[in-house]
Amino acid sequence: MSEVKIDFEAIKEAAKGYEKDMVAFLRDLVKLKGESCEEGDKAKRIKEEMEKVGFDKAWIDKQGNVLGEMGTGKTQIAFDGHIDTVGIGNRDNWEFDPYEGFETEDTIGGRGTSDQLGGPVSSVYGAKILKDLGYLNDDFRVLVTGTVQEEDCDGNCWLYMIEQENIRPEFVVSTEPTDGGIYRGQRGRMEIRVEVDGVSCHGSAPERGDNAIYKMADILKEVEQLNENPADDSVEIKGLVKMLDEKYNPEYKEAQFLGRGTVTTSQIFYTSPSRCAVADSCAISLDRRMTAGETWESCIQEIADLPSAKKHNARVTMYKYSRPSWTGLSYEQDCYFPTWVIPEDHKVTRALEDAYKNLYGDKRIAPPVEKEQKKRAERPLTDKWTFSTNGVAIMGRHGIPVIGFGPGAEDQAHAPNEVTWKQDLVTCAAVYAALPLSYTKEK
Repeated sequence: MSEVKIDFEAIKEAAKGYEKDMVAFLRDLVKLKGESCEEGDKAKRIKEEMEKVGFDKAWIDKQGNVLGEMGTGKTQIAFDGHIDTVGIGNRDNWEFDPYEGFETEDTIGGRGTSDQLGGPVSSVYGAKILKDLGYLNDDFRVLVTGTVQEEDCDGNCWLYMIEQENIRPEFVVSTEPTDGGIYRGQRGRMEIRVEVDGVSCHGSAPERGDNAIYKMADILKEVEQLNENPADDSVEIKGLVKMLDEKYNPEYKEAQFLGRGTVTTSQIFYTSPSRCAVADSCAISLDRRMTAGETWESCIQEIADLPSAKKHNARVTMYKYSRPSWTGLSYEQDCYFPTWVIPEDHKVTRALEDAYKNLYGDKRIAPPVEKEQKKRAERPLTDKWTFSTNGVAIMGRHGIPVIGFGPGAEDQAHAPNEVTWKQDLVTCAAVYAALPLSYTKEK
């Protein structure tokens, strides 16, 4: 391996020099509406930008993900950002047009600015900086991906790319928003369905039937207890907080880092012949967030083992996802999104921290907004996400290391009046350029 001296000041200067280009690129993407399964125009616009700035290769795969490579070295390092957005919700909650957006001296507004179109923008220009400064070599090549359907089914895009397109980088940087920090993990999640049967009859004589809604009411109370109860012997149903305890979980240290698992009822369904009849079936959906040490099998079993679930012969299953992408391709999977966490002393964690600290020191860089500066100053540089990311497939299912660093703020995700900051685009582009050099230097 050739020894490369990294000029961090030159990288910072180059990133700052591309601020206007990145802002214009991001604003173009905001104007192209593209919720899950409708991202085609965004994918084509990103491919166009990749080609304009000199990527060696840029293409759109059969699922509709856009990919671009810079360099030809042996180690592939990937930067992932999803390009779909959620909807806008109640338009009355927006103070500006979410698809036209706006720009001030420091801020860019619009749907998707933080979650998470800024990530692919900074990634494209991070790769360009490497090329501009002559840092591409035989040690590595950079893959930038703009992936689809994450809001619908996080990780489905990467399951497809890994399992069908044989895309297997040495590690992946998730460019989801990190509030200026480095994130090394997240809780997992899964979508559970619970069903019970009853017998219908006329509502004037309910004793002749068997009301499925009442059966489910018993189960619902115990689901709530599972989420709210302590883990001691004072309760029959021990709460999920038990996974933070060494007694119940060998992975308790990482569980304490990520936070406890949770469960909540998100939907309820029923069948009944009419409003004047006893319900003959009832089902619920559960949103289950998982910490380290929990698996889909353990989560299904803990619901099946609830006293009322046993009493009423409840069926506990997992949902599946199979919605066609914007190209028409469906890639079915279980709605299971595993917990993942990369060790704090992993070489990928160390490399990203090294790149960041050489550029910006050991504190989070914040935009010139008092609220953001205070919020970021109170948090450690290396932390974790609250929400879920494509890392559930990349590392959670396939064991490819993932580290997080991306422009924008978590609390802007899915919110009205969504914004991001120009400073974050610049900071991330610089770190993305420095990271491959820091990583291959250590290998």
